[in-house]
Formats: sequence, structure tokens, C-alpha cells
Amino acid sequence: MRLIERPEYMRRLLDLMGTPDIKIITGVRRSGKSELMKSYIRRIEETQPDANVIFVDFFDLKYEGLKEYHALHDYVESRYDPKKRNYVLVDEVQLCEKFELAINSLHTSRKYDLYITGSNAFLLSSDLTTLFTGRFIEIHVFPFSFEEFCRYHADEEDASKLFDDYVIKGGLAGSYEYRTERDRVNYIRDVYDTIVNRDLVAKYNLSDVTTLERLTEFMMDNVSSLTSPNNISGALTANSVVTNHKTVGNYIKYLCDAFVFYGVRRYDIRGKKYLKASMKYYLSDTGIRFARLGRRNLDYGRMYENIVCVELMRRGFEVYVGKLYQKEVDFVALRGDEKIYIQVSDDITSPKTFEREYDPLLRIKDAYPKLILANTKHETYDYEGIKVHNLSDWLLKKA
Repeated sequence: MRLIERPEYMRRLLDLMGTPDIKIITGVRRSGKSELMKSYIRRIEETQPDANVIFVDFFDLKYEGLKEYHALHDYVESRYDPKKRNYVLVDEVQLCEKFELAINSLHTSRKYDLYITGSNAFLLSSDLTTLFTGRFIEIHVFPFSFEEFCRYHADEEDASKLFDDYVIKGGLAGSYEYRTERDRVNYIRDVYDTIVNRDLVAKYNLSDVTTLERLTEFMMDNVSSLTSPNNISGALTANSVVTNHKTVGNYIKYLCDAFVFYGVRRYDIRGKKYLKASMKYYLSDTGIRFARLGRRNLDYGRMYENIVCVELMRRGFEVYVGKLYQKEVDFVALRGDEKIYIQVSDDITSPKTFEREYDPLLRIKDAYPKLILANTKHETYDYEGIKVHNLSDWLLKKA
């Protein structure tokens, strides 16, 4: 498999190097967590030749004997060198029984710079506080961005083709190795099935797998739609999948905790408050949608909106759905003192469609930037103070 550098994640790890926290690399399956850890080890060895690097990869059979927390703890302690800086990096840590006891003990000793990765279903964000008694920092890894996709496929010069391919293929880079569409799609399906039908079913001892599968398909079909557990349970029941809002609510939480979906809350722009009612849900990667459902009920505008949502999170923004009177703004993105209002569309060549996109933005009376991102294939231009960007250029940070 061809490897490319992921400098944003590497910079994050380098910024945290030497801090007393447990560094936990999370993300959906096959998003590149293990490769990032290995790349980080190479960086340590290149820049600090005297460092003591203790690496355990539980997918490697030579570490089979460490799959019990006492054994893992004793192995690391036996390799401690008091005269050097000691790095401990454990990949697929969930394969060690009661791993958290070993990691917490090593962290308490204050002798090690600790990094771990694991299956997304066993290192859920919601579980981290319970698992780890010391301070930890989560480094969340997303599937490939469009910019990374372009670097991976550097031989392709047609920018429009690259963008169209990215929307369909997504950012799970392991799928790029396959020569046929059938094999590529099967790879992504296998990743999805492992998360939904194995990881989540095993972790939560779920007996109603049919409801979980139909729920995920419904959410994929309704990406970017405002919804709630009540609405979804009603829709599923109407389609002969008998369930209730409590079960649906629990399953949505499991899917979000495992990073299959991201939930986005609503924000009242005028009242400057967060709303507790319906949310929108976006897939961690559009490639999963196409691998699972094909092109049925295909709406490119929704897929573009999904890509923008994940890209904003990748860039470190908190993302909300904006509400202004009876109008909706696709995204309100917050990062420190920054605030950006964003509308996403497929085709704005129609005056009516363009008006539908710019009208809510013009009603916002503050001075924060306002953007329309669409598949214009033109250079950025200004309309009444609103910047209109070609979507693929914005994703590549050219706009």
C-alpha cells in the first residue's frame, strides 16, 4: 500500500510529545491510526537516536504472551531505561485483557511518554473517562481528506475526475489498493460489517441486529436531514421494522461513539443558544454510503454537505446547524474566536437555487465570514459580501 504523510496529525503528536498525558489515538476503523503511530515512531527514532522506544503491536504474534495486563505491565517495566527518555506505544490495546489497569499503572509511575491506539468500539470517547484514571488527550484521526486523496492519486491530473471519484470512493485508503470496483466496494463493506455486526454487537450484546442494520441504512439515506429517535423509530416501524425510540436512541449513540456517524446539534443564530431538539447526522466517510447502498436515492448535494461537515471537524471546528427564524444555515463553524456561516449546494446555476442559498446568509447581521460552497468549477467570487467558492478548491484550501 502506498503511504503518504499526514502532517496535521504528526504536528499534533509532536506538540504533545513529552506531556504527562496518556495520548489516545481514536477514529473509525481503517482510518490510519496504526500507520500514524508507526510513522510517529520513525520520527522519534530519526530525531532522538538515544530515545528508548517500547512498542507493542498486538496484531503481531510475537506479542501474544502480553495479552494480559500483568504481562504487558511487566514487559514495559523490564525495558525501562532510567538514563533515556522512554516512549511506550501500544497498538490495538484492546486485545490485552484489562489493558486499562496496565496503562494506568504505567502512567502513574511518571516514567513514560504513553501512546495507545485501539479498535474504535473498545476505545469509545464515552468510555475514556471511565477507563483511565489519569489525564488523557484524544487525537482523533479521520479518513483521508480530499487533499490527501489527491496526493495519493498524484498521477491523475484531472481535478474534476478526482473530486467525483472522492465523493464515491471516500477516504478509507485501504480500498484504493484494489484494481476492480467490486473488490474496492467489498473492502469497505467488510469494514462497515466489522464495526456494526461484530464490534458493536459484541460490545453491547445486541440481539436485534436487524434493527441496527436498518437504522444505519436509514441514516445513510437521510444524511443531513433533521431527525430524532422518535421520527426514525416511526419510519422504521412503518417499514415493518418494529422498534421504539429508546432502542433507536441507544443504537444511534453506539454508532456515533464508534465514529460511524457524527451528530450535529442545532444553533439558534439570533438567540445565540444551542437547541436540544432534532439533530443532523453525517457519515464519517461517504464511501461507506455508496458501498452499502449504491446510488439509490442519490443526492449529491447531501453528499457534498457530508464532506464539508467532516472537513470542518478535521480542521478543528465545532460544527452546528444554524437556525434563523424559519430559515436554516447548513453550518455554523466555531474555532476559538472564529465563526463561519456556510451553505453547501450541488448546482447554483439556477437563480432560484442561488437565492435559496444566499438568502439565509444575508439575513445574518453580524460581520463574521459567510460562504457558499458549490460545485461551480469557477474561481471564487463575491456576492453581497458572501464568498462563493468552488467546493473542491475550498477542500484543497485553494479558496
